[in-house]
Amino acid sequence: MEVQETRVQTDRVLTIPNILSMARLLGVPLFLWLVLWPEFGGPKVDGWALLVLALSGVSDYLDGKLARRWNQISSLGRILDPAADRLYILSTLVGLTWREILPLWLTAALLARELMLLIAVGFLGRHGYGPPQVNFLGKAATFNLMYAFPLLLLSDGSGWLHTLAAVFGWAFAGWGTALYWWAGMLYVVQVRRLIRADATAD
Repeated sequence: MEVQETRVQTDRVLTIPNILSMARLLGVPLFLWLVLWPEFGGPKVDGWALLVLALSGVSDYLDGKLARRWNQISSLGRILDPAADRLYILSTLVGLTWREILPLWLTAALLARELMLLIAVGFLGRHGYGPPQVNFLGKAATFNLMYAFPLLLLSDGSGWLHTLAAVFGWAFAGWGTALYWWAGMLYVVQVRRLIRADATAD
């Protein structure tokens, strides 16, 4: 009975955690527009952009916690949650690099990792596997980057607050980038093991 009930929960789409993840996805273009508005002659509204990022972080925490507590871990949620994380990271990279807050080398390093994972997921798909589950290390990397980006956005100015934001922002960015690549390499190792196991079975 318990197995069957869990399976029903897993297949559900309209759950509170999934709705939170969908709301996070809708916030991605809004955040990017707020960050880039000054580049197109609009006012500087970094405070609103930071608010969107903060709400995204809160919803990221809540959707996972509620999914586990209410037994609403779903197949869709396992796709939406990491997709929202990656889209926020991508949109932040685009926005902050465009405004020259982030250096091009850091953006290139993070995008190269995403490309590596995209290729790995492609190999998994060819062997009939879905994307690998997000591990703790990947979550920790995203957590660091989600702190780094708003702090670096806040550092775009003068004064002690902006200086302090730059110091902590770059610290989180360094740790986040290192962990992001570490988690990526672990995914690649996992993919290699699965493909080798398939080859051995054949």
